[in-house]
Amino acid sequence: MSTIREELEKREHLILSPSASFSDESRGRERAEEPCDIRPCFQRDRDRIIHCKAFRRLKDKTQVFLAPEGDHYRTRLTHTLEVSQISRTVAKCLLLNEDLTEAIALGHDLGHTPFGHAGERVLNKVCQGGFEHCAQSVRVVEKLEKHGQGLNLTWEVRDGILNHKTKGHPATMEGKVVRLCDKIAYVNHDIDDAIRGQILTEEQIPEEFARVLGHSVKERLNTLIHDLVENSTPDDIRMSAEVEAAMFGLRKFMFDHVYTNPVAKGEEYKAEAMVMFLYDYYSARPELMSEEYLQMIDAGETVDRVVCDYIAGMTDRFATTKFKEYTIPEFWGVY
Repeated sequence: MSTIREELEKREHLILSPSASFSDESRGRERAEEPCDIRPCFQRDRDRIIHCKAFRRLKDKTQVFLAPEGDHYRTRLTHTLEVSQISRTVAKCLLLNEDLTEAIALGHDLGHTPFGHAGERVLNKVCQGGFEHCAQSVRVVEKLEKHGQGLNLTWEVRDGILNHKTKGHPATMEGKVVRLCDKIAYVNHDIDDAIRGQILTEEQIPEEFARVLGHSVKERLNTLIHDLVENSTPDDIRMSAEVEAAMFGLRKFMFDHVYTNPVAKGEEYKAEAMVMFLYDYYSARPELMSEEYLQMIDAGETVDRVVCDYIAGMTDRFATTKFKEYTIPEFWGVY
C-alpha cells in the first residue's frame, strides 16, 4: 500500500508541467534520510525553513529603511513573505512545483546581515574571501542551523537559494521564478515604503516606466506578474522585452533616488560602524560568542569566518544591544 507522500508524488506527474521539478526525481540531500510518509521532499524543506531560528530572526532585520518609526514598513521577513506569495502565484499559473518554489523563496534571505546591505558591505570588506548574503543563506541551511547539523535540504532548494541574485543562473524553473519575483517584490514594496516615508511620490516615478508598468503599486504588480506568466516558455522564465526593460529601469531609478537617499540611508554609516566594531571586538575576544560558534572554531573553522557567521546572524536589535554593552559604561557607585 502506497503512502500519502507517494500518492502526492504521483499526482505531481499528472498535474504539473513537464518543465516542473518533480519531488520523486530530486537530486536528494547531502545526508541520506528516510522520506516522510506524508510530505514530499520539497514540502518537507519548506517546513524546515519556516521552523528554523534564522527564519524567525528575519522579523527584526532591516529590509531597506533603517529603524523606521512606524509599524507598516517592510522587514526582511515581510519581504520574504511577499516574494513567496508572488512566486507561488506564478508557479501555480505555469504548473510548476509550488512546494519547491515556496521553499526557495522562504529561504532565499536567511543569510542576510543586520542593517540590510549596510551590514553586508562591511562583512564583505572584512571577511576573508568576501561575503554575499546568498552564499551565506546556503551556509545557514547547510551548516549553521541546528547547532552545526544544518537543515539537510534538497539540492534543488539550495541551488535556488544560492542563485536568486540578479546574475544567478538557477538550475530549476522554480528557482528562475523566485529569482525574478524577488525583484518584482522589492522594487514595488520599496516604492510603497518610500511613499509612506515621504521620500518619494507616485508622481515622481518616471512616466516612461509608469506608462508601461502602471501608476500604482497594485497596477505595477498586476502588470509584472501577468507579463511574466504570459511570456514564460517551457524552457525559460522571462518577461517581454518592454516590461523587463521598464522594471530594470525602475529598479535603477530606485537605486539612484531611494536606496542612496540621505533621508532613508543617512544613518547607515552608524550601522556600518557598529558592524565593524563588533567584528573587531569578537575577532579579538571570540570567547564572547555563543557556545555553538566556539565549537565551530574547535572543529577547524577560522575565527574570521565564525565571527562573520555570528554577526550575520544577529538581528538589528541584538547587534545594537551588544554594541551598547561593549561601548557604554555602566553606572556604578553607592549613593
